[in-house]
Amino acid sequence: MLRELTLLQFRSHRRSHLAFDGRPVAIYGPNGAGKTNILEAISLLSPGRGLRRASAEELMRRAEAVGWKIRAETELHEIETTALPGASREVLIDGKAAPQVALGRILRVLWLVPAMDRLWIEGAEGRRRFLDRITLSFVPAHAEAVLAYEKAMRERNRLLKDQVSDQRWYHALEGQMAEAAAQIAANRAEALARITAAQDGGATAFPAAHLAIVNGGPEDLAAALAEGRRRDMAAGRTLEGPHRVDLEAIYAEKDVPAALCSTGEQKALLISLVLANARALAGEPVVVLLDEVAAHLDAGRRAALYDEICTLPAQVVMTGTGAELYDSLGPRGRYYEVVEHEGVSQVNERSAL
Repeated sequence: MLRELTLLQFRSHRRSHLAFDGRPVAIYGPNGAGKTNILEAISLLSPGRGLRRASAEELMRRAEAVGWKIRAETELHEIETTALPGASREVLIDGKAAPQVALGRILRVLWLVPAMDRLWIEGAEGRRRFLDRITLSFVPAHAEAVLAYEKAMRERNRLLKDQVSDQRWYHALEGQMAEAAAQIAANRAEALARITAAQDGGATAFPAAHLAIVNGGPEDLAAALAEGRRRDMAAGRTLEGPHRVDLEAIYAEKDVPAALCSTGEQKALLISLVLANARALAGEPVVVLLDEVAAHLDAGRRAALYDEICTLPAQVVMTGTGAELYDSLGPRGRYYEVVEHEGVSQVNERSAL
């Protein structure tokens, strides 16, 4: 599991260090102090662009503009990810260069952030990304299948925009897309099955959701893409495939679509799914990031959340504006206060509340 974390020239942090001992970590401080930046740094210990989907350039401190670095120590590995100005992100695992996808085999990082509160009522892209993050936690190779599919689709879309009509150019790309799409669909189905089993088998204070993949596309994608080339050429893009999938959630107890639930119910469903995801990964090194989650819960629900967190087979790191939000966590947690001074975030460990 995660034992040490150091941020260097990352966002508002010039140099910050946190230690972990297995207890839930509660980070508190005023808005804008740099709490979420710590969670973002941890999220970059997994493949992708992190919980804010920021570019490498956006992550460095503007004052110095020398690039940024995140160092982490787990029980088995040392991880370093860094980017110099104008360069893409690089990853070192145990001192050796590695692709980002390799991070998914070391830590399974899950997160819930305020930007996800509207997940069920906004566009399908966010839900699809949420589904793929869940899937990646179970099947680290999912990232490679998605990358292969997207690369082939970009090349096909380029042909479509250029009005290329030679079928030989399309045939190989569509075959690659169909092969990757089959793996993507299988991975997503496995992930939903495991989430469902974890919800069914777990006692929780948060509501369960029935999940389903919709707009899954044709079984024979290669044939559908070949048949739809003229239509896709008119649109200038590929209109069928796993990149069009949506995730549907039903509030199980009420049999109501998540999109029609109250804001509080939608948040509770998200919390429930993240907790179920962590339970389903028992035996794997899991880190759960919860940004400002306690502020939207009443005292009873907060206490229930902390009770569940303390029984999860995972490390949990959460943020909140005030120390009082963690009253019911007490000595079960480890505490850090973050304050901002002259544009620099400072992290100080505090005793149990």
